Amino acid sequence: MAPRNFIANCLVGFAATAGAPALVDAQTPPPSKPPACTAPEHRQFDFWQGDWDVRDPSGKTVGHNRIAPLHGGCVLEESWASTNGVTGTSVNIYDVDTGRWHQTWVDSTGGLLQLDGGIVDGKMVLAGESVARASAKTTRHRIAWTPLPDGRVRQLWESSADGGKSWTVAFDGLYSKRP
Repeated sequence: MAPRNFIANCLVGFAATAGAPALVDAQTPPPSKPPACTAPEHRQFDFWQGDWDVRDPSGKTVGHNRIAPLHGGCVLEESWASTNGVTGTSVNIYDVDTGRWHQTWVDSTGGLLQLDGGIVDGKMVLAGESVARASAKTTRHRIAWTPLPDGRVRQLWESSADGGKSWTVAFDGLYSKRP
């Protein structure tokens, strides 16, 4: 290429980039990433992770559950399949803004349950309310997941239709790791 053409091409290239934003200075540090979910609070529900067979108090298998971390360990996703055909999913996260755990549950019956809470006496205890559309009655729910010394987990779901004066067992399940 002749020197005159080289200079002309350089000027055209310069003119094309003259309106472009300036490049970031090599000395400018990159923007910081949000902190990873590694604080101890984010690990409080890790005992529930795994592939589980779930049995009722009599020992009868009532379903299978898979609890897996997502999004760099910031979320636990539950995938439930009962022996009677009902399936469901929950997402569980430690909310740094409220300092509490949150669970949103949805299932194949159209059910929705939203719970909040945290560790109480070594158990994960989440609670919330639901309102029956037809009757407008409020039901309180509290679910406790207890890690047992042998590696199993007990899930006890209780509900109250009288504002918490009395509670009935909605579900009592014993989780055993699948082989």
